[in-house]
Amino acid sequence: MTIISRDQLISALGNNASRLIIDKASISSTAAGQFFSLWRATGQPGLGAVPAAAAACTNASTGAMNFSQQTAPATSYGAYAYAMCSNSATTLEVHDRLVHMGGLSGTVVTAQTVDLDVSLGTDNMPARIGSANCSEIQWWLEVYTAMGATGVNATVNVTYDDNSTGSLLAFALGATPRVGRMYPLNSLLPAAAAGRYIKKINDVTLSATTGTAGNFGFTATRLRMTLPLALANKSEFFDWAQLGLPDIANSACLSLIVLCSTTTTGTIRGGAKIAHG
Repeated sequence: MTIISRDQLISALGNNASRLIIDKASISSTAAGQFFSLWRATGQPGLGAVPAAAAACTNASTGAMNFSQQTAPATSYGAYAYAMCSNSATTLEVHDRLVHMGGLSGTVVTAQTVDLDVSLGTDNMPARIGSANCSEIQWWLEVYTAMGATGVNATVNVTYDDNSTGSLLAFALGATPRVGRMYPLNSLLPAAAAGRYIKKINDVTLSATTGTAGNFGFTATRLRMTLPLALANKSEFFDWAQLGLPDIANSACLSLIVLCSTTTTGTIRGGAKIAHG
């Protein structure tokens, strides 16, 4: 049954929980205030594959933090976590990586088809996305192989939750977008689309060639836990109340994103408990 009391939660933490291990190597060439995915960082969880065509991600995907799948009405919750980073003032986020795609080129200046839709996943996706209007989904442009040194703008065409389509505000990729860089897209809605939410990425057009093809794509995630790490090399501990006791749906592809404070993501170690009940 669903956990509805503190006693049930304490019992689940001690007797019915999946233990997660976080041990990720640092990614270089970052900058303060940039989001970086640890999907392609070595360590534990393992190195995630670079996607090609649009695909759903699940707890069985290499790169995900695996946990015990439950049978209804039992539910899973993020109930405890701890982490440390070799850099100070870093924020570690645990996301459910819903869908992703890659294989786009930094040297193509015509529209490149993306066709990434959260409805493509059959693995418990309605529960994983949260609100049906897609208001809890975060969308990203994700870099898998560094592109060229010529800074360009990207214009992304999307479908909104009301099935209308339009282009987001153009944004700069900058010179030599690095491996793991995550460009957030939710803040780029034009005024005419106020109050809508993105449910699909249709295509992307670059304003010019970056000079090197590289490899980039798009990713949709749902934030489940936020772990602020104020001091370097100091473990911080987060209980269920600090985490907000987020539900972790079956098939969730739990993966890591870092908000950097310096030129590397830093070495990150820690763990968590997913309570079941």
